[in-house]
Amino acid sequence: MTKKVVSPWIVAMVVALAAFMEILDVSIANVALQHIAGDMSASQEQSTWILTSYLVTNAIILPLAGWFSSVIGRKRFFITCIIGFSACSLFCGLSVSLPMLIFFRALQGLTGGGLQPSSQAILADAFPPEKRGMAFALYGMSVVFAPAIGPTLGGWITDNMSWQWIFLINVPVGMALVPVVMWLVHDTDEAVQRRQELRKTKLSIDYTGFALLAIGLGSLQVMLDKGQQEDWFSSPMILSLTVFATLGLIAFVLWELGQDNPIVDIRLFKRSNFAACNAMNFMLGFMVFGTTALLPQMVQTLFGYTATDAGLVLSPGGFALILFMPIVGKLVGKVDARYLVVFGLCVDAFALYLMGHFATVTDYETFAGYRIIQTLGMGFLFIPLMSLLYVDLPNEKNDQAASISSLARSLGGSVGISLIMTMLSRDTQSRRSQLVEHIRLDSSIYQHSLDHLTSMLGRHGGSAEQVTHKAQAMMAQTVDAQASLLGYVDVHYIFATLILLTAPLVFLTKRQPLGGAPVHMAE
Repeated sequence: MTKKVVSPWIVAMVVALAAFMEILDVSIANVALQHIAGDMSASQEQSTWILTSYLVTNAIILPLAGWFSSVIGRKRFFITCIIGFSACSLFCGLSVSLPMLIFFRALQGLTGGGLQPSSQAILADAFPPEKRGMAFALYGMSVVFAPAIGPTLGGWITDNMSWQWIFLINVPVGMALVPVVMWLVHDTDEAVQRRQELRKTKLSIDYTGFALLAIGLGSLQVMLDKGQQEDWFSSPMILSLTVFATLGLIAFVLWELGQDNPIVDIRLFKRSNFAACNAMNFMLGFMVFGTTALLPQMVQTLFGYTATDAGLVLSPGGFALILFMPIVGKLVGKVDARYLVVFGLCVDAFALYLMGHFATVTDYETFAGYRIIQTLGMGFLFIPLMSLLYVDLPNEKNDQAASISSLARSLGGSVGISLIMTMLSRDTQSRRSQLVEHIRLDSSIYQHSLDHLTSMLGRHGGSAEQVTHKAQAMMAQTVDAQASLLGYVDVHYIFATLILLTAPLVFLTKRQPLGGAPVHMAE
C-alpha cells in the first residue's frame, strides 16, 4: 500500500497535540483534589493518591516505550496509547468512588506514558538533523506550556463546570487524533525491517527486566511523592520504599547490561552527548515542574490568590514561550546549541535570583514578569538539549533515546517537587525559630507593635485581656507569614545555584553540525 506523502509539519502538529494532552493531565488534576475529596467523602491525604497512582505507572512505562515501539511498531503503539489514554480518561470522569478513580488514574498513566517518547521519536525520524530545531520547538511548546497552563485550565473547569470534565475533555481530543494519526504517521522502512528481524529471532519477553523496573521506579515514585507527608526516613514505609527502589534499580541496570536485546538500552549512556543531555534533561524537569508547583502555592498561601488567579501568574510565561520557541528553533540550526543551553541556564538562574527578592508587597505584574523571564530561559534549554541528544546517535536508537530522555524529565520533576516541599517546610521552621529569637518581651520594638495593635483592636470593643490575646495572635501570624516568605525566598536562591552548577555538563557534549551539515551516525 502506497504511503501518503504529507508535510512533516502536519505530522509534528498532530504528535505535539497528543503529547500536550498527556502532559497536561499531570498538572490539571492538582487544583481539583479538594473538590474530588469533598465529592467522594475522602480526606485530602487520601485524594493525593489520584496523583501518585498516575505518576507511578507513568514513570514505569516511560523507559519501556522504546522497546514496545520496536517490537510492535511505533505507529501501532502510539495509536494504542491514544485509545487507552482516552478510554481511561472517560472512566476517570465517570468514577463514583475514590478507589475506582485511583485505579483508572493508574491505567491512564500507564497508557498515556508512551505518548511523550513516541511523539519525540516520530519527530526525530520525520525531520533531518538540520531541521530538527524547529520541529522540537513545536514539541517543546507542548512539554513546557502544558504544565504552565494546567493549573489555570484545571481551576477554570473545576469552578465553572465540574471536576469530572478535567478528564472527560481528553475523550473528544483522543477520538479525533486516532484517525488522523492512522492516516499521517508511518513507521520508517528501517523500523519495519528491524521489527521483522526481531520477530524472526523469536524474541522473548524480558519478564525479569520488567519486574525489576516496575519495583525500582514504582517504589522510587511513591517514596518521592509521599516522603514529605510521612516525614521521610522516620517512616518505616519510606525506608522500605527506599531499599526497594535502590536494590530494584541497581539490579535492573546490571540485568539489562547482560541482555542482548534489553528493554532499556543502558549502554547508550556510554555516549557523552546522551549522558550529559539526560543529566540536564533531569534538571530541566526539576526546574519546570518544581517551580510550576512552587510559585502558585506561594501566591495562594501568602498573598490570598485563588486557584484561578494563581494559574494566571503562570500563563503569561507559557504564552510568551509559544511566541519565542520558533526563534530558538531557528537559532539551533545557526548557533552552537551548547552556547544556547548555557545562555538558557543563566537566564533561568537570573530569573530565580529575582524571585528571591519577593516581598509581602510584590504585585501580580512582578510575579508574572519574573515568570516570563524564567520561561524564556527554558526555551533556550529544551530545543538545544533535544538536538544535542541525537548527535552521533544511530537512527535505530531514536525510540530508546526518546523514552529515556522523557523519563529523565519526569523523574527530575518528581525529585524537584519533593525536594522543594521538603526544603520549604524545613527552611520555614528554621526561619521562624530565628525570628522568634528576636522577639523579646523587653524589646521596645515588640512592645510598640503590640501596643499599636492593642490600641487598634480596642476600638472594636472587648475586654483588655481579649484584645491583648488577639494582638498577640496577629503578631504570631505575621511572624509565620514572614518565615514562610523567607522560606520561599531561600528555595528560589537554592534553585538558582543548582541550575548554575549544571552548566559545566554542557561542555561534555559534542557540537551539533550546523546549516544542514551531515550528522555522523555511529555504528
